[in-house]
Amino acid sequence: MGFNVALALAERWGLNAWKQRFRGRIAEGRVELEVGDDRAPARAHVAILCPQTFMNDAGRSVGPARGALRVELGRVLVVHDEIDLPFGEVRSRTGGGLAGHNGLRSVRRELGSADFARVRVGVGRPDSSDPEIVSAYVLGRFREPPEQVQALIARSCEEVERLVREAAAAS
Repeated sequence: MGFNVALALAERWGLNAWKQRFRGRIAEGRVELEVGDDRAPARAHVAILCPQTFMNDAGRSVGPARGALRVELGRVLVVHDEIDLPFGEVRSRTGGGLAGHNGLRSVRRELGSADFARVRVGVGRPDSSDPEIVSAYVLGRFREPPEQVQALIARSCEEVERLVREAAAAS
């Protein structure tokens, strides 16, 4: 789900020049974000990283990218699927527990802290807690209709844009 949201954001923001760096694919540039009042739109430099490591090793991509791009920990935002949320629910938070998510554990290890922002995209939970069934569920195709999946991606993009807009406005 994280890659789906990342690709949709890159399209929305016109970031089409993907490069292979940091054990991943990265697109970066300046984007203009609507603020919603009489002020001028907020401009922000953004980078979208899609690690090409195994999910459980995503931190080995995120950590070096953060260091090379000199991104403050508070400006790192991770978008990930969340089986503990029902399909279609989108929540965000900064810090907190990792709920057994090995990809987040890897990111925390490489960043030295869990105090990064997250957009949690609810994909629901399978009927079993067997690790192989859960893994197949998360890595498999969605059972929901494509229009529901696209709507979830759009809501997730809107939440990311809200967080980026707030951070840009605070600068």
